[in-house]
Amino acid sequence: MTRITLFILITFQLFLANGQEIKNLNPSYVHILDFSDKAKAEWAFRDTLLSQLSSGKKDWDKMTSAEQALLEKYSEVYEDIWDIVGGGCSWYCGGGPEEVTASSYLKSQGANNYVPKNAHDFNYKNAWVEGVPGYGIGEFLSYKFAAISPRITEIIVVNGYVKSETAYQNNSRVKKLKIYLNDKPYAILHLEDKIANQGFKVEPIGNSNREDWDILETKPDWTLKFEILEVYKGLKYDDVAISEIYFDGLDVHCFAKGTKIQLADNTTENIENLKAGDLVAYMDMKTNQIKSAKIEKFEKVVHNRLVTYKFESGLEITATQDHPFRIENKGWASLKPEKSKQYKGFENIDKINIGDLFIKSNGIDKLISIDFLEGNQKTYTISKLSSGDNFIANGLIVGIEEPND
Repeated sequence: MTRITLFILITFQLFLANGQEIKNLNPSYVHILDFSDKAKAEWAFRDTLLSQLSSGKKDWDKMTSAEQALLEKYSEVYEDIWDIVGGGCSWYCGGGPEEVTASSYLKSQGANNYVPKNAHDFNYKNAWVEGVPGYGIGEFLSYKFAAISPRITEIIVVNGYVKSETAYQNNSRVKKLKIYLNDKPYAILHLEDKIANQGFKVEPIGNSNREDWDILETKPDWTLKFEILEVYKGLKYDDVAISEIYFDGLDVHCFAKGTKIQLADNTTENIENLKAGDLVAYMDMKTNQIKSAKIEKFEKVVHNRLVTYKFESGLEITATQDHPFRIENKGWASLKPEKSKQYKGFENIDKINIGDLFIKSNGIDKLISIDFLEGNQKTYTISKLSSGDNFIANGLIVGIEEPND
């Protein structure tokens, strides 16, 4: 049998075993992480500046350009240099895995432990380390998700033990990581040997039909398993480490219960009472006229962190941080522009800042504060209209977040 014939046979067997050829994915980006003494000193100075701002000892407009740049580089939503996701809203506003388990893990050594949950604790300092002799080929992490969990479109891996350059080099790292979706082979991630966040884009994983929440809640849980296939050998240890595997995705673009939506007949209705087929108002941005459109898709999801915008007029609105609002002299803007760009029409979205003038259906209103909230609650949004790219929530012009194809 020739090598070519053998290759074709193996490929065909894999196709039959899986129902489709397994995907090989390279990172769409590699963001290098910096835990140097210089970076730690900058984070400490950031904390000093934030303290001075909150106490009134400093004013943003009177800060030097270098100080402003430092605060923009190290956002206030992150607790410290080791914080991965931050305290602001993210994909995790809608949930996340309920449980993280592993095939094995290394026993604790002194104050250090290497348990599975370390791979999803949003802390760069901790790591899961497999616990079998050799290089851990075949060992795995398993993430369990509830049926209602928001869909995943990006898997981010922090490879190796990244808390220091020494720990990273001494321990082994993953070169190839095989993903199983509900125990069926899904993809192979090809990881680079770098202290970095490595992002892998995937087609939406999770339950896509989210219009009937009662039906969604009855669907079974689902799992993602990450199996070690190949490694970069450590200088000192064969133990294989992964500092973090976390996620980003869809279904977190919503407003809180009680948000008033303007209807086509100029009355309002609480957002939670809307349904597909209802007629709502939107603003034609070319003519600045209020027009009507039919709701084609309506969604709801549970969030555990939201943000409340407060305005000069006394108006308030609670939403996720990636939801776009129409801002005078900016166009569309959100607190999470990079995340908002995954939706149609928001490729050039700007960032919301205190002092921005939000466009209303009957004028403008100045943003005076932003409050981050805790606790779980159901949220709602219109994700598709028969026409227009916005609707009117609590009098404000807000964007329709329809995922890009």
